Amino acid sequence: MSFKEQIIQDRIPRHIAIIMDGNGRWAKRQGMARMFGHRQGVETVHRITEAAAELGVEYLTLYAFSTENWNRPKEEVDALMVLLVDTIVKETPTLMKNNVSLQTIGDLSRLPQATRNKFLECIEQTSQNTGLTLVIALSYSARWEIIEATKRIASAVKDGELLLEDINEEVLSNYMTTAQMPDPDLLIRTSGELRISNFLLWQLAYSELYFTNCLWPEFTNEEFYHAIVDYQHRERRFGKTSEQI
Repeated sequence: MSFKEQIIQDRIPRHIAIIMDGNGRWAKRQGMARMFGHRQGVETVHRITEAAAELGVEYLTLYAFSTENWNRPKEEVDALMVLLVDTIVKETPTLMKNNVSLQTIGDLSRLPQATRNKFLECIEQTSQNTGLTLVIALSYSARWEIIEATKRIASAVKDGELLLEDINEEVLSNYMTTAQMPDPDLLIRTSGELRISNFLLWQLAYSELYFTNCLWPEFTNEEFYHAIVDYQHRERRFGKTSEQI
């Protein structure tokens, strides 16, 4: 029986986050330049997004480009920005056909104007879609996000809009870039690395983690279904005992 056939439909995670890792290593194994791996990784994004939409996942958040990635060689960063623009132009009709809305989280001010404009156009064009919400983490880091939220809270307290004693977990969550979506139920990381790399540190507090040795370009739909089946066999207690669940 395939993993897809084992999925329990009424226990589909609402929100799945993925650290898409391994494009460069995959390309190196093929004897190709790193950009070859990034282009192949785009094809995996296409497949996994369609698979998630078909299953009824509500939110799919993909870690596409971290703030630390700006430190990569300029040629690679410039090529990635061009690839992002080309991809968003190519994929917008597919998002519309599949009723998928696009959102982004991260410091978009650092993006080249053309890249930022294309993302904003696609966000606007898909804003009325009611199926899967595809969230692209772009120029994002969790520490950046927490610092920005802290600054906004401090400003609200200073301006008398928020009382110091009213600050709690819910308030901080509402100042995050992910305020309008549930925390991830499941985090998937490809490539065999066992860390979360400054991704959604606040939101992943109670997420289930799934690590696979597959490099992102070779991450198949069946591996995606495997991660969901594995998640569905776990007991999520949120600090309670098994008897309390």
